[in-house]
Amino acid sequence: MPGQRKLKRRRSEGAGRAAARFAPEAGHWEVRFETQDEAQWHAHIRRLRASDPQIDWTAVRMDHFCGRLTQPTWYRLSLFVPNPAPEPDRISPGN
Repeated sequence: MPGQRKLKRRRSEGAGRAAARFAPEAGHWEVRFETQDEAQWHAHIRRLRASDPQIDWTAVRMDHFCGRLTQPTWYRLSLFVPNPAPEPDRISPGN
């Protein structure tokens, strides 16, 4: 089909940028909310979207850990926290 190669290349480039942006040396994921109640999970997401429209949702991870017979299902919201940028070496005025 026409355009498939371009679409595949665009997806591949986007995945590469995301991998570099969220690499372990770039920062860490911080858990912001965790629950076993699905209704509470949806309510929290709705409140968050309504209260803070400035959130960068590309840096938010929403995990759904499926439970089995012995373990319950968990819902977790994590936010990527980048490492602080290193300060440039300052040259003292006397040197």
